[in-house]
Parts: sequence; C-alpha cells; structure tokens
Amino acid sequence: MLGMAGRDMRRAMPLLEGKLALITGGARGIGLAVAQAMGKSGARLILVDSGCERDGSNPDPSVVEQSAKGLRELGLSVEAHAFDVADEERVQALFRDLETSGQVPDILVNAAGIIRDRSLLNLSATDFDAVLRTHVRGTFLFIQAFASLLRTQKRGGSILNMTSVAGLLGNVQQANESAAKAAIYGLTRTASIELQKYGITVNALAAIARTRLTEDLPMFEKLSGTMEPEHVAPAALYLTSHLSDGLSGTVLSVAGGRIARIGLVESTGRTKHEDGGLWTPEEIRDHFEGISKI
Repeated sequence: MLGMAGRDMRRAMPLLEGKLALITGGARGIGLAVAQAMGKSGARLILVDSGCERDGSNPDPSVVEQSAKGLRELGLSVEAHAFDVADEERVQALFRDLETSGQVPDILVNAAGIIRDRSLLNLSATDFDAVLRTHVRGTFLFIQAFASLLRTQKRGGSILNMTSVAGLLGNVQQANESAAKAAIYGLTRTASIELQKYGITVNALAAIARTRLTEDLPMFEKLSGTMEPEHVAPAALYLTSHLSDGLSGTVLSVAGGRIARIGLVESTGRTKHEDGGLWTPEEIRDHFEGISKI
C-alpha cells in the first residue's frame, strides 16, 4: 500500500507521467482529443491514423502528420504513423519496431473508425464489411499485438476501446456500425477476462460527441458546444490511469457532461421443474411477464 507521502507524490505528478500511449484514429475527433489530454497529463504519444475520409476512402498521410505537428507545438512528445489499422502486416511491423527500439506502450486507445450509414435494406455487403473491417478487425489486431508485447515484457498496461450506444441499443441506418460496436463490446469483455492474468485492463467508452463522423446528425444542431470530443477525454484518462486500478471489462457512456456505466442485465427469470424442465411455447407466453421481471 502507498503511504501518505506516496499518495501525495502521486497527486503532485501528472496523471500519466512517464507513460507511452498509442492512439489509433488519433489525428482527429475523439482520438485527437484523448491524445492531447494524455499528452498534457505527461504521456508520450504515438498516433496511428490513415487520414482517410469518413467512409474510409482516400487515405492521406499528411493528416496525422499535421495533427502531430500541432501537438508538438503544445510541447508534447509525438510520433506519427499513417496506415490502415486493419492492415495486419503494418500493425505487426509497428510493434516489432517499438520492441526493437525499446518503446513499449503502456496504454492503447482504439479510436479509429469509419462510417457508411445506410438503411438495412439498402446496405451493401461491401459497406457492411468495410465498417467491420476498420472497427472490429482493427481493434482486434491492435489489442493482440499490444497484449503480446506486454506479455513478453512481463508488464501490465491499459486498453481502451470505443463501442457506442448504437452498438448496444441499435440505431436506424447503422446496421454495420451497430454490429461493429456490439462486437467491440464482446471483444472488450473477453479480452478483459483473458488478459487479467497479465496485468492488462481492458475497458471501453460509448461516447456521443460531435466529430466529422457525426456532425451532420440532427441532434447536434441544438447542442453546439455541449457534446464535444473534449468531454470524452477525462473518462479516457480515468480508465487508463491508476485512478481506475483493477477496473476492467467496464463500459462508460459519455454524452457531454453526463457519464454513466453501461451493463447488460439478465432478469431473475423463472425455472420450470415439472416435465423435466421442458417449457411449452404457450407456457412461455403465459409466464412472460414473470420471466422478464428484473
């Protein structure tokens, strides 16, 4: 346990002093806001961003370089990499280079994402696959590479993923986004269980904020300035710092000044003992209210 002097020293030091944070999607939106907050809290930064358009097209390496330049002008330590987060070879090469150079990240933030919103009946398989590729495959590849490196180094760390309210509750014209973010929720939960023994925590945020991906949503017309990426950053700092020591498998929703914890709830249910526990469809109908009661 920390003594009084140790606790006072922790409070005096920047929250992430001496940490190395790797942020995907770190050139814009929530990723950039989190990167800036972490840098100001003492962390050195590694940004990974392809610089693509909202739909994943036209990657532009200059985007992440410009963001890194802006952060450096604030006095922050930043390294930038421009590539597709779902490119397995590039991900593995990055982590090999980090290991060779002795740069072992303490924190991983998976914030890269694209959108291709369509109604379910008008959504092409190509657009469905593209969104899952970036969100799910990209998140998986970085979790696996990050955790493998930390296991080799016998070091703990923190992973923060981005799920969404759409992924947990559904939303119109976002079947691909909802499927991807629901998958990330499941990935977060499983990774939190499997990586616990290595001292790696895995949590997620379901954030609502005005970014280039969401700025055209009607809800933001009346909410100017109240749901910005900067509102998300404090929760990211909390979940990746000593302030949340031991917390893993948790999802926090952030919408402006409101923060809540999200979890799946199972009702108490009903157990049938007669007839070998076999229910009839009619019995399920008749007892559905009791089955559903929380």
